[in-house]
Amino acid sequence: MNYSKDEVLQYVREEDVKFIRLAFCDVFGKQKNIAILSDELPRAFESGISFDASAIAGFGDKTHSDLFLHPEPGTLVPLPWRPEQGRVVQMFSEITRPDGSPFLCDTRSLLKRAVADAAAAGIEFTFGAEQEFYLFQVDEQGRPTKVPCDEAGYMDIAPEDRGENVRREICLTLEQMGIRPESSHHEEGPGQNEIDFRFADALLAADQSLTFQRVVRTVAHRNGLAADFSPKPLENLPGNGFHINMSLRPFPGEAAFSQVIAGILKNVRAMTAFLNPSADSYGRLGRNKAPNYISWSAENRSQLIRIPAASGEYRRLELRSPDPAANPYLAFALMIYAGLDGIQRRLPLCASVDENLYAAVPEVLASLEKLPESFEEACLLAASSEFIQSHIPAEILAIYRGK
Repeated sequence: MNYSKDEVLQYVREEDVKFIRLAFCDVFGKQKNIAILSDELPRAFESGISFDASAIAGFGDKTHSDLFLHPEPGTLVPLPWRPEQGRVVQMFSEITRPDGSPFLCDTRSLLKRAVADAAAAGIEFTFGAEQEFYLFQVDEQGRPTKVPCDEAGYMDIAPEDRGENVRREICLTLEQMGIRPESSHHEEGPGQNEIDFRFADALLAADQSLTFQRVVRTVAHRNGLAADFSPKPLENLPGNGFHINMSLRPFPGEAAFSQVIAGILKNVRAMTAFLNPSADSYGRLGRNKAPNYISWSAENRSQLIRIPAASGEYRRLELRSPDPAANPYLAFALMIYAGLDGIQRRLPLCASVDENLYAAVPEVLASLEKLPESFEEACLLAASSEFIQSHIPAEILAIYRGK
């Protein structure tokens, strides 16, 4: 719904919208919002809505606590689970300081800059997201447990798959919001699920990734369950991945496509703190199809980067290391900049590793560079990286290091 400001104001009047949620996220990608009444919307468009940022990690202190939210009309979506009378809608917002200058820790604006830099180079990057999550039972007080909702396995069906109706409701809710899921199925872990999306431009795909987690948690709660997107909810069972598919438009040819892959492989160790931003993230890597080595191959799901079978404009790469704890705006921005780095420096692509790394002999593994083994190591690599320092504000890096 690519509305203008006037069209949003008309929509609010005609559709009996009473509340507008101005959405944003912190530097770790956790969604926040403030609700305003519909009468305040013209003021929000004109000058923004102030909020106290001092309570949000990294957003300010008591002496510099005021920031402003400026809703973007093109991001309007209804929240279908709210009442029909006095409806509620959501818009993502830009964050500025009181003097109107950009707020450096607004990661959504950082992705906008990455998109603009790619456009200046004549390239558009599009993204498709695949997020995994567990559905757990809740206790008598409604608090999440670690008991899965079922014991089904990969692509099992009902009645063993007890998440089928929940996934159906999630997909229908997303469609009501103008978001197009592509497919859904039960994943390998008990109570584990996955819903995939059609590719979209970078900013829209990141907005949808954030909204998706909110919808999943809301629908799960309505069904007496709790959704868990953490990287490793259950020990010795599959973790939750956030597989990111990235395409180039127009397709620049195989040489440039290979340089994009080379750029990501070159910079991925320094990027990992933002792709896997929790201690639990490193309990997932190297286990149950989650990569641990810096390598690529066609179709092979044991690699860091997989190239699905496709040709021409449908060529894409799939980065398999990120998990759903990642801030999608940072993840997508860094992938864009790493790809541009590969193209600008014409980095050569290393040979593919066309074997199952989970069963590879030690000699093969010894020849490959590994991803960081802890969040602390990942942060140190990020802090010493010229690539990261060029594209991530020092304020954001300091927040990650102090987490």
